[in-house]
Amino acid sequence: MVRSAPLLPPSPLAPISDSNRLKIFSGSANPALAQEVARYLGMDLGPMVQKRFADGELYIQIQESIRGADVYLVQPTCRPVNDHLMELLVIIDACRRASARQITAVLPYYGYARADRKTAGREAITAKLVANMITQAGAHRVLAMDLHSAQIQGYFDIPLDHVYAQPVLQAYLKEKGILNEEIVVVSPDVGGVARARAFAKKLKEAPLAIIDKRRQAHNDVEVMNLIGDVRDKIAILVDDMIDTAGTISEGAKLLRKLGAKAVYACAIHPVFSEPAIQRLRGGLFEEVIVTNTIPVPAEQRFPELTILSVANVLGEAIWRIHEDSSVSSMFH
Repeated sequence: MVRSAPLLPPSPLAPISDSNRLKIFSGSANPALAQEVARYLGMDLGPMVQKRFADGELYIQIQESIRGADVYLVQPTCRPVNDHLMELLVIIDACRRASARQITAVLPYYGYARADRKTAGREAITAKLVANMITQAGAHRVLAMDLHSAQIQGYFDIPLDHVYAQPVLQAYLKEKGILNEEIVVVSPDVGGVARARAFAKKLKEAPLAIIDKRRQAHNDVEVMNLIGDVRDKIAILVDDMIDTAGTISEGAKLLRKLGAKAVYACAIHPVFSEPAIQRLRGGLFEEVIVTNTIPVPAEQRFPELTILSVANVLGEAIWRIHEDSSVSSMFH
């Protein structure tokens, strides 16, 4: 099921003052989301030519004057990550050379974020590398959603606004009436405890459980133990992304084994690498709830899947940045 679950209504302060200076452009990664964002702001997406040469090189041309404008480029760096990242850099460069006053890279999903530190010798820290590339291309600021780790904000030497999609998920759960049941919020690993705790706090201070797991290799997970009690409760597994679904599906099996009467999965970014769909549609979950930060093609959709829109969150953040208002106050 795909549905819109806006966090905020259109701003009562709209229309935007001096709106001719605000321009929204979209790369090819998620044009549907960019269109929703533009619609929230009462605008159309800016016209742009995107072509490829025979050898795969990308050609970008902005087809309206953006001299002196504040330009927002909506482009999650999702699969194919390298293509969409390079496309973002080329669009930023085109806008810089077209004399845009300010260029903001709007990143609903930030690729390469998982390599955010060195865990062994001779490794690249790609989260920092990508931040450097975006800055050097000419972006003046970044608007990011649910970064894999908060420390990535410090990798940028330009202003970064960090917004969250969790309120969209929480509003949907409240609408479903799940909070009338006995629930427990579960972190699928120790690293996600802070995220799960914040999620639980917004759900009427729900109790928290933690899955202790040991990773044998990348994308290979073995669940070992549960800290907390889920027996006869509705368990809500919370994570920032679902990639191969190994972590979250093994967690669901453990929760079922320990007596949870229902298991829901909530994640922001539906990366959905193989064999995620087979794992998620196997009856482990009553519902898998994600957002549209990354587009989910028709062949990856299944009956238990619900996709919620974050367009209004991004649109409101863009409006507040443009009007020099507070973005952090959106969540207080």
